[in-house]
Amino acid sequence: MTMKGKVAIVAGGGRDIGRACALELAGRGADVVITYLASEATAQSAVDEIQKLGVRAVAIKADLTQQQDVDACVQSTVEQFGKVDCLVHVSGGLVERVKVADMSLSHFHKVMDLNLTSLFMMTHACIPHMPKGSSIVTLASQAGRDGGGGGAAIYATSKGAVMTFTRGLAKELGPDIRVNGVCPGMISTGFHDTFTPDAVRTKVAGSTALQREGNSEEVAKLVAFLASDEASYMTGTNVDINGGMLFS
Repeated sequence: MTMKGKVAIVAGGGRDIGRACALELAGRGADVVITYLASEATAQSAVDEIQKLGVRAVAIKADLTQQQDVDACVQSTVEQFGKVDCLVHVSGGLVERVKVADMSLSHFHKVMDLNLTSLFMMTHACIPHMPKGSSIVTLASQAGRDGGGGGAAIYATSKGAVMTFTRGLAKELGPDIRVNGVCPGMISTGFHDTFTPDAVRTKVAGSTALQREGNSEEVAKLVAFLASDEASYMTGTNVDINGGMLFS
């Protein structure tokens, strides 16, 4: 699954799944642009690792909920690399667990902007620079299928919207650009370190067919497959990777 000569933007590539995606794509020969907001040290360490592989990489600080940062990021990519062959949009988050009855409108908008608006703005900015045969990979979530855990209804809603956006965008951009999504389940990341109690993680992992949590590298391999020409007849899909916790 070579991606030699390809240019990939990994939005939210500074840590966890995003960082693993950047390293996986680079390992297959792609030049990689990593965007980050708060994870400068790990983003830069990823750049250092990638450059040792003999391909090019840069890290760009950007708040992808802000149009000017999105535009600057894509413009810088095109100026340095000439094109965008692949967009992997990992950027997003839960912010905090809040029940709908206790939720402010500002919290609702913040979560939707992080997960959906940022995806729209990045795809909108990248499409004019994507040649025929390019690909987009979105990061949804198992929460988009099952509604999420306690206090995560709006996060789950935003991820369900990401899944629908993936399907609709695939129709609009085909046959020139493929668009697919990934729906991770319980993956061992800082997300769950922050938002999910250990007892819940143990219970959920134990209820999967594989009896464990997944890891970022496993998700990255699926992302790289969908981004590559090996998945040339796949578009509009949202692929589960959850160890057999949920079958769709």
